[in-house]
Amino acid sequence: MIDKLHYISQQSQNGTHLSAIKAALDAGCKWIQLRVKDQPEDIILQYAIEAVKLCDGYGARLIVNDHPEIAKKAGAHGLHLGLQDMPIQQARQIVGHDMIIGGTANTFAHVRQRVAEGADYIGLGPYRFTTTKQKLSPILGLDGYRDIMDQMRLANMRIPVIAIGGIVPADIPLIIQSGVYGVALSGAITHATNARQVVSELYHHLNQPSFNEA
Repeated sequence: MIDKLHYISQQSQNGTHLSAIKAALDAGCKWIQLRVKDQPEDIILQYAIEAVKLCDGYGARLIVNDHPEIAKKAGAHGLHLGLQDMPIQQARQIVGHDMIIGGTANTFAHVRQRVAEGADYIGLGPYRFTTTKQKLSPILGLDGYRDIMDQMRLANMRIPVIAIGGIVPADIPLIIQSGVYGVALSGAITHATNARQVVSELYHHLNQPSFNEA
């Protein structure tokens, strides 16, 4: 089961990816994506191994961004691949058929591509401008999500779609009404004054019936 709230790791101001993940788990997050950029693979592997241990202790799932070999070695629950990363079919040969694989998309054509590749869920975005991603795809906004979700319904495509990219808690009710399955956040949780309250409110909104489910 794909969770409706995905936390994308980032270094907290006075800590590491691991301390940020620990804080997100303490706040109630159950789906963590380890997203470490510009670091050697051996460093990312150590992060992944420790992050899996942390998630296991909370009954949460750890998804590794970009690196299928690392996801397999660390015993992660899943892998997430960007549009410029290894094709999903190739990654499947490395991680096997039991591991969850998510794929990034920015257009309906990308969604069709990801479905054809055998993705388990789609990260669709960005919703708005975000500084956490260096090479940002065209911004979708609310109308972009509505348009793509409408096309998916017409094509009878049923795959969990996770909205991502610069999303803040106040955006959730409207985004969910577009028909997406869930959302991914980073800074809104990492930098929250009361992360537990934020996560609780996020789950409350995400568990409301969406236009897609009504």
